[in-house]
Amino acid sequence: MTGGTQRRFGNYEILGLMGRGGMSEVFRARVLAGPRAGWTVAIKRLLPSLASDPANVEQFAHEADVSRYLDHPNIVRVLEVGVIEDVYFMVMEMVDGRDVGQILKRCRQKGILWPVDFAVYAAKALLDALAYAHQATGPSGKPLGIVHCDVSPSNLFVSRTGDLKLGDFGVARAKGRGGGELIGKPYYFSPEALDGQVTPAADLWSATVTLYEMLTLERPFTGKDPEEVFAAIRGRLHTPVRMLRPEASEELEALIERNFSLELPDRFQNAAEYAAALGPLFDERIGTPLAISAMVRGLFGATEHAGGGG
Repeated sequence: MTGGTQRRFGNYEILGLMGRGGMSEVFRARVLAGPRAGWTVAIKRLLPSLASDPANVEQFAHEADVSRYLDHPNIVRVLEVGVIEDVYFMVMEMVDGRDVGQILKRCRQKGILWPVDFAVYAAKALLDALAYAHQATGPSGKPLGIVHCDVSPSNLFVSRTGDLKLGDFGVARAKGRGGGELIGKPYYFSPEALDGQVTPAADLWSATVTLYEMLTLERPFTGKDPEEVFAAIRGRLHTPVRMLRPEASEELEALIERNFSLELPDRFQNAAEYAAALGPLFDERIGTPLAISAMVRGLFGATEHAGGGG
């Protein structure tokens, strides 16, 4: 089965292709039978052309194994994993909405800044998800030691009702495991990740870059090529938030600068601590799911098709 031409896939009816990446394709589907009959879900499938490569199969299976143990309101939930007719797949809850990367792109096009309270609220939801993932355990109670390794706006989803969910654990690795090829998006790498260190601190750095981008619509560390970007990251060469977004509070800027510190001990030590520090820095009457969903509808239009998933 290729390109979604066959509408039946196991216990699912394929409704349409949502997207295709370098390793997988994602389909919108309907559950045909069982306790979830009638649900609309997202099915992520390894591309058939990659199924004969053990390395690709292992990476896809790793994402499935990691994701199925994660059950948190701010993480895209995996409902089923398996193989049907040599096609490796995972079934995820449908996040019917937009990813933050798409939202920020539309904001740039329209010249609209995200409200500060929205950005901080979204960053706290992201950190709540990371706090859970970093501490998650398997069925035996043994810590999974997850580091997401690819935290960025494009992996944070906003549903039509304003729920925020972190997805795509496809390159997640065990903390402490270093070396090897850099995986992820260069703009969001931490200095330690550039040196091959895989720890939760890498995710906290990437979350800070994401928060900065949500506030300013600009990435803090840039360059004309990856080498320039990496040099900016190592040198912490960025414009302070309040020079681009004066209405951001001094406390918020200080929090961001803290997590861009040169030394690891000077940064937040875990995602829960970071999330708690963000809590008082947004107005809970403004930074709400309903308010965010209303803004997203305004940016894209109520009838413009939206996709989602993990």
